[in-house]
Amino acid sequence: MRFTARFFISWILGAIAMYSAFYVWHGIFLNDFKQIQFPFVWFVLLSAIAYLVISFIIYRVFETNWIKNIHSVVLRGFLSGLIVAVSLFAIMTVLHISFTKNMTSTYLITDFFWQIIEQSIGATVIILGKQFIYEPEPEFEEI
Repeated sequence: MRFTARFFISWILGAIAMYSAFYVWHGIFLNDFKQIQFPFVWFVLLSAIAYLVISFIIYRVFETNWIKNIHSVVLRGFLSGLIVAVSLFAIMTVLHISFTKNMTSTYLITDFFWQIIEQSIGATVIILGKQFIYEPEPEFEEI
C-alpha cells in the first residue's frame, strides 16, 4: 500500500462521513449524548480518533488481495464495510460499549443494522475517492 494523496483524502473523508452519520444518529436523532458520564470534549475527540482508525481498517480491507478478486468495485466496498461493521458490532456488544443499559433484542438488531449503514457510508466514500481522485503515476527518468 502506498501512502498517496488519494489514500489520505479517501481515508479522511471516509472517517468524516462515518463520524457525521454517527453524530447525527446518536447526537441528534436518538439524543444519546446526554447520557455521557465524562467531559463531552473528550468524547468527541476520542470518537474522532476511533473513526479515523475504523476508516483506515475499511481502506485496508478494501485493499486486501482476497477482496481484490471481486471485480465489482461497489460490491468490494460494501463487503469491506460489512466485514468491519459486523466485527465492530461484535466487539462493542461483547465489551458492552453502549449508550443504553437495556440491551433488548430490538436495540441489538437496530444497532447491528446501524453499524452496517454507518460503515457502508464510509466504505462508499472511500471507494468513490479511490475511483475518482486523479493521481498521476510517478515518472521515472531513464538513464
